[in-house]
Amino acid sequence: MPTKEDLIRFWKEKNIVTNPILFGAFEAIPREAFIAPTLHHLAYEDRPLPTIRKQSISQPTTIMLMLEALELRKGHNVFELGAGVGYQAALLSKAVGPQGKCTTVDIIPELINATKENFLKLNILNAHVIETDGGDGYNENAPYDRIIITAACPSIPQPLIDQLKEGGILVAPVGNLQSQTMVKGVKENGRLDLDFIGQFAFVPLRGKYGFKELENMQE
Repeated sequence: MPTKEDLIRFWKEKNIVTNPILFGAFEAIPREAFIAPTLHHLAYEDRPLPTIRKQSISQPTTIMLMLEALELRKGHNVFELGAGVGYQAALLSKAVGPQGKCTTVDIIPELINATKENFLKLNILNAHVIETDGGDGYNENAPYDRIIITAACPSIPQPLIDQLKEGGILVAPVGNLQSQTMVKGVKENGRLDLDFIGQFAFVPLRGKYGFKELENMQE
């Protein structure tokens, strides 16, 4: 059965993760706490796992690639669109430390409740979950040093760019429903200067900045 140490060794060998605070966060947060007991034996397989409402907890390597691209530091104020069941927000909360803050949002009430329960269970105090359409961001806690989107989006919502600090970093999977390109944007003069990380497949963003095709399918 794979272990945390196996994943950390792999990331170091492949130079996927170089930020030491990410290793500390990964070691501190038990992935098994965010999945069903019947899946605990798969917790450190390098693969996504199902959660609730047809959602999933991402592959560990995908998560770490995104967090590495954020260039996180202690004390950062971070916004996450797509709380899921709270695993990535928990990692973010540990990475930025007690002086930092993570605001995570989701549009699905069951995921909000699951995230709240997981934060309470793990005594995570500097991450806050809010039920809202995440494409609008959360202006009350802005501006943000870092923003991460954990759902496929057709484009980056403008409110998130507006709420990102000048010089801040945003990471998001952008594309269509089948495939997305992971982009890393650094805000310069009010706009994002983009780099491209690779091809991925995420669950789709919902809400007014999501895919119109989903709305048509649901009608």
